[in-house]
Amino acid sequence: MRTDRLFYKVFQTLPGTFFELLEENSQLAQNYNFKAVELKELAKRTDGVFLPKRDGDPIYFVEVQFQKDEDLYYRLMQEVFVYLGQNRWRHGWQAVVFWAKRSLDTGIPRCYDAEVQTGYLRSIYLDETPDTSDSIGLGLVRLVVEPQANVQHRVKQLERCARALPVAQQRNAIELIEQALVYKFPERPWRELEAMFGLTEWKQTRFYQEVNAEGRITEAQILVMRLLKKRFPEKTEEINNVVQGLSLSNLEGLTDIIFELKSWEDFLSWLSQLDQ
Repeated sequence: MRTDRLFYKVFQTLPGTFFELLEENSQLAQNYNFKAVELKELAKRTDGVFLPKRDGDPIYFVEVQFQKDEDLYYRLMQEVFVYLGQNRWRHGWQAVVFWAKRSLDTGIPRCYDAEVQTGYLRSIYLDETPDTSDSIGLGLVRLVVEPQANVQHRVKQLERCARALPVAQQRNAIELIEQALVYKFPERPWRELEAMFGLTEWKQTRFYQEVNAEGRITEAQILVMRLLKKRFPEKTEEINNVVQGLSLSNLEGLTDIIFELKSWEDFLSWLSQLDQ
């Protein structure tokens, strides 16, 4: 069973985590886009690839493994060289395997010794990663492999990290923490997890409510703008200005009546009633 969904989300949302795991500067993530890529000859998609935005930077192939797999290195290197060949890659590359723990790793085959010695192929063990208290990305990784007795402490650390993030990123961080707990305890009902780790109280705080409302407003704005621009394509600039100033309740109300608007004047009339 592949375990890449959570880690794909972590690397996509917090790409600096990948470089922290490599013990490199997390700011390097600004030079990359993380995505899955299609390998046409193998009719499959990779776990994930960090594609450089600048010419000359190396490309990183990522594999996450939570169970023994004697064929993993062979499969990964096949995927790497198929991609390099298909895309006529001319710069450096690195393949990184993240094992949950060292005992799962059956060992890199000797035929890849050259890649190991030159740093092209690396294995990293998640339970041995640095325990950095101020990194939400590393904290999420540690949470997945954390002994159960330490999970409560780890969740508290992640909560502190989430509060320190810019508001625009806090909601995503909260969702990642929730997903990591569900992933770690798949047999436990969500309500039980909320009670176990204090998430019920957390969600009742003003902090969480503000973060959640901020995310809902953004989602509602995107939806309303898309619908209005389809109805009134010649009014794009006016729509952008108006929608940005609407509250969440007004945005939700607008989605209910948007298809009843027969003209731009009807929309302006609806807006005017908001001020009454």
